[in-house]
Amino acid sequence: MEQKQEYFFYTGTYASRTDTGIYLCALDGSSGEMRIVNGTDGIERPSFVRLSPDGSRLYAVSETSEGHLYAYAVDAGTGELHMLDRRATEGADPCYVSVTSDGCYVLATNYSGGNAVVYGILPDIGLGNLLAQVKHSGSGIRKDRQEGPHPHSIVPDPSGQYVMICDLGLDQVVVYRLEEGKLVTHREAHLPPGSGPRHLVFHPTNKFAYVSNELNNTVTAFIYNEQTGELQPLQHLSTLPEGAAVQDNTAADIRVTPCGRYLYVSNRGHNSIAAFRIDQDSGKLEVIDWTETLGATPRNFNLLPGGYLIAANQDGGNLVSFAIDGDSGRLQHTGFVLEIPSPVCIEPVQKPAR
Repeated sequence: MEQKQEYFFYTGTYASRTDTGIYLCALDGSSGEMRIVNGTDGIERPSFVRLSPDGSRLYAVSETSEGHLYAYAVDAGTGELHMLDRRATEGADPCYVSVTSDGCYVLATNYSGGNAVVYGILPDIGLGNLLAQVKHSGSGIRKDRQEGPHPHSIVPDPSGQYVMICDLGLDQVVVYRLEEGKLVTHREAHLPPGSGPRHLVFHPTNKFAYVSNELNNTVTAFIYNEQTGELQPLQHLSTLPEGAAVQDNTAADIRVTPCGRYLYVSNRGHNSIAAFRIDQDSGKLEVIDWTETLGATPRNFNLLPGGYLIAANQDGGNLVSFAIDGDSGRLQHTGFVLEIPSPVCIEPVQKPAR
């Protein structure tokens, strides 16, 4: 009998400390059906989780007024998490964590604190010393959302030389050089006033980068120079169909398929995934269509092996799986939904279950 092919992924939530906060789930590669494998409690509001490059560690931010960064050891056989360490993020409401490709540094942003931090990694202990902290200053034109800096995502570039911080409050992508764990100011890329840049992804060729802009519901395409770290704005497109109520929506997550042909952005309010085709020569985007996420507030989504997309509907309390059509980039609902309270992050395990 042929063994069922499953793919693992972790789900972060807005759970309390006493409830299950991080779930390990599995997706059936032949159907898109999902199931819960196990869960971890003891962490409050683990809103963003990220695996180390080798999959042996998982890092999670606790999005609270006294933010913390947790390090877990991943059981290679069961995927269960065992806490190794916890450190303060030195700011309020951390909402993003990333790991450099060499596995040497963990980086986190504090949305309300207006700052970002870098920790070293100790293989047997978890987290090393606080190596760097940068604090942004300034404001934007939206007095309700841009009264001060709000760094959201922090993303190392593929070379590991630069780090990009999308600051929603400043309408900037701030570029730092990463030098032995220190963040050295390098340059900025400016977005139109009131954009509210949130998340950034690089194209697999490293020639382009794309940013989802939360406040004006757009996606910005950039030409990226990996030698200089320069992001040159190329194009701004709406993440909503014509006639949609812009004031009732905020753009959220953004992903590029491994093949580099398609890009997706989630809309909270419109509750959809916008699909775009990427011109492989110019990097420009062309709208394909919009797909309902079958739940409210898709704060986060991610791509899994086998050609699947999983949307995490925060206020819908569910995960919904979609099959990606490789020829058109369109999404098709598999018919499967997994109920999880307040899911807000999907982190794939790159190796399929054995």
